[in-house]
Amino acid sequence: MMNTAMDRIKQYWLLARFDKPIGILILLWPALWALWVASDGKPDLLVLTVICLGVVLMRAAGCVINDYADRDFDPHVERTKQRPIAAGKVSPKEALTVFVVLCLCSFGLVLLLNIYTIMLSFIAAFLAASYPFMKRYTQLPQAYLGIAFGWAVPMAFSAQINSMPPVAWVMYLAVVLWALVYDTMYAMVDKDDDLKIGVKSTAILFGAYDRQIMGGLQIVILGLLITVGQMAHAGWPYYDGILIAAGLSVYQQKLIFHREKALCFKAFLNNNWFGLAVFAGLVADYWLR
Repeated sequence: MMNTAMDRIKQYWLLARFDKPIGILILLWPALWALWVASDGKPDLLVLTVICLGVVLMRAAGCVINDYADRDFDPHVERTKQRPIAAGKVSPKEALTVFVVLCLCSFGLVLLLNIYTIMLSFIAAFLAASYPFMKRYTQLPQAYLGIAFGWAVPMAFSAQINSMPPVAWVMYLAVVLWALVYDTMYAMVDKDDDLKIGVKSTAILFGAYDRQIMGGLQIVILGLLITVGQMAHAGWPYYDGILIAAGLSVYQQKLIFHREKALCFKAFLNNNWFGLAVFAGLVADYWLR
């Protein structure tokens, strides 16, 4: 009985991708950017705790509903065929139950915050539940993913200062575009399989111009982050962080140059350091003030 229970827990753990924390970190960095700017480098401890735990739970919920949505596709894709639902180790009904439990836990945390943030959480839940299905209906599912993943930015601002200043929306746009870029790199890994099974992605949409389009978007992202710095009256440490992030963007372009799958995935993973560079710049800037 104990072995059976432990096996279920293990499968749910894998389903929620808790074994792959890179996704948590990439989602967490923008939330931390927002909190540091909103609080002038001194975030409320309760808000910081709730936002961080909320990111962990909603990322897990997003992974679960993504695998549920892709349950007919994943068995045909080399990279995903061993996922719990695709491998028949977790039933679709079980997955939906896990998704609901994760969302309820996250909502319970949000109830500790102000009413503005609670209202925004309903939008977050809708975005998280709907984005996995977008690859059937739009050529830009990565953009929708950015809209969903980036929603932590307005939620962080609302939780910290109970308002949404212009800088929040500039940062949100930067995060949406950043997610579009890194998830396109991720989609380049599955491009051949996606073409076979009819799944849409920006990696397919951009075609032979994928590197150029992503390069252009990376320049726009860096420009938006510089604008965030100007609006927040940031000092040189923040811009040093942006400079490092720019260098990482160039490195990512080098990795995807020949569109080799392993290197495209490495470029996707490298975005964790991009997020950290911007956050480190913010922390250093506010600390030195």
